[in-house]
Amino acid sequence: MRVLVVTAVAAERDAVAAAAGPCDEVALPGGYALRRAAGVPVACDVLAAGVGPAAAAAGTATALTAATLAGAPYDLVVSAGIGGGFSPGPGARPEGPPSGAPLGSVVVADAIVAADLGAETPDGFTPVTELGFGTVAHLPDPALVKAVAAAAGAAAGTVVTVSTVTGSAARAAELAERHPGVLAEAMEGFGVAEAAAAHGVPVLEVRTISNAVGPRDRAAWRIGPALTALTGAFRTLPGALSATAGPAPEPPPRSASPTREDPTPLRRTP
Repeated sequence: MRVLVVTAVAAERDAVAAAAGPCDEVALPGGYALRRAAGVPVACDVLAAGVGPAAAAAGTATALTAATLAGAPYDLVVSAGIGGGFSPGPGARPEGPPSGAPLGSVVVADAIVAADLGAETPDGFTPVTELGFGTVAHLPDPALVKAVAAAAGAAAGTVVTVSTVTGSAARAAELAERHPGVLAEAMEGFGVAEAAAAHGVPVLEVRTISNAVGPRDRAAWRIGPALTALTGAFRTLPGALSATAGPAPEPPPRSASPTREDPTPLRRTP
């Protein structure tokens, strides 16, 4: 299995690559550079594509196109990095888990949602889908989400993508109300998911929580521990993916001599 992991910045890329082992650097068009680890059974490429959904989509599309042209397409794309965690609140369903994610925790998105793609109206925010355009959500494969979350000890829930990071309690409350059960906020997941969807490749988003969504209190941020948690989460990814994929099919037995079922004659090599 070949996996492309897309982060925003180099520190996140390096945290993921640390879990993959020794890496080579591979140049891509547009000045991008991959960190490549030839793991077995999961080979992982890690790309720092830039901050925000547009940069993430461009970088992801470049890597996916280059891989396809090289005859080695990816089987999975993962948007990864640190992010903000929402305060605990009611879940999306009464019987479901609560929203929110504490500092240092790991989150796997079961919905990757563009939270600010739409229009402001006198009645509030209207998503672009209600204006008759595009999409605002990508839903990763539930079985894959469950397996990866279980392996990493992560919570599964909505992760919203924003172009402007939330900086007030009022905005945090608005997002939590519009997206019941939301766990985390980041800036790249939806862009990565859009590029993956255009190429027909499954997508995941994995985030570790470095700060609370709301007023920007830099003294309370825990970026170092979140990056360490990101490395730990990605150490569990190959096992989770292998378990989800199941065992590889065994090759058919080779016959020692021609049979009626195999009419092709044996040929001697001169």
